[in-house]
This record gives sequence, structure tokens and C-alpha cells, in this order.
Amino acid sequence: MQRVFIAIGILIILIGIAWPWLSKLPLGRLPGDIVVERPGFKFFFPITTMILVSIVLSVLMWLFRR
Repeated sequence: MQRVFIAIGILIILIGIAWPWLSKLPLGRLPGDIVVERPGFKFFFPITTMILVSIVLSVLMWLFRR
């Protein structure tokens, strides 16, 4: 369990360091992401982005378990 927490911590640090480049990716602005904008209200539900991230993580987990 300790190794998992260390790995998660290192991953969070790496994402933080790479954030300037990661923020330029179109994640969160893909077709299929639901955005409702009204005066004084904004609702954002990134369903397509969540599906894409889930697929990528599933493939990575599958590859690492082999």
C-alpha cells in the first residue's frame, strides 16, 4: 500500500510539473461535452472527456498487469 501512495504522489508531482503543456490539450472541450451557459450560471459536464480518459486508463492498467 505504501508503494501505491508513493507512486500516486510522484504521479501528482509529474502532472503538476507538466501542467503548462497539459492545459493546452483540448480535454474538456471535446464534442459531446455538455456545457450550459446562462447569465450567472454555468454547468459543465465533460462526458466525452471522461469516457476518453477512462479508456486510456483502462488500456494502461491492462498493459501494466500483463
